[in-house]
Amino acid sequence: MSVFAISDLHLPLGIEKPMDVFGAGWENYVERTEKNWRSVISENDTVLIGGDVSWAMYLEEAEKDFDFIHRLPGKKIITKGNHDYWWTTASKLSKFKEEKGFDDIIFLQNNAVLCEGAAICGSRGWRSPFEKNFTEEDRKIYERELIRLELSLKEGKKLSGKIIAMVHYPPDFAVDMLLDEYGTEICVYGHLHGAAAWEKRSDKERNILTSADFLKFMPKKIL
Repeated sequence: MSVFAISDLHLPLGIEKPMDVFGAGWENYVERTEKNWRSVISENDTVLIGGDVSWAMYLEEAEKDFDFIHRLPGKKIITKGNHDYWWTTASKLSKFKEEKGFDDIIFLQNNAVLCEGAAICGSRGWRSPFEKNFTEEDRKIYERELIRLELSLKEGKKLSGKIIAMVHYPPDFAVDMLLDEYGTEICVYGHLHGAAAWEKRSDKERNILTSADFLKFMPKKIL
């Protein structure tokens, strides 16, 4: 019973928006993801999926993508990415997965989940205030995401002394300080692709980049 992580699946099954237009590295990525996933993950394992799950704009359009994820082995814990426009309220997400029978999928939203003795916490995050063209609207979103992350970490502390965080955007200074405050042992994140994956990835040993293309579509074991 192990914990794996992968993010940025960018599944196009509900709408026609394949990622291979972004280069040869994305060719046949859905098939490669399934093959690699099944080669290392069993039904007793858990997979953390750190956002940008589906290109769908609405939850109904994402059904085929979630059916794909559901048919893969293991329990899946999912947090929001910047392209997950289908993401809606916790009650609607819960109703959706119950109606569709996606009982192996958990959405992380201001909560925490106990897994293999560790509390899985997280939020989407946002672009750093130190980036160019950071706006006041960005600041509002950024500060709101910090609040959501702390809410999740607080819930996690109630479950376990061992914290694993999952965010979509790379942790910046403020996020790292928050993770330190709650004694986070591992943080997985995504969002970065191509050259940026090497240039902008976190230099903290605790923080692990799990963008699907960076991992060559092979889920990474973290626990």
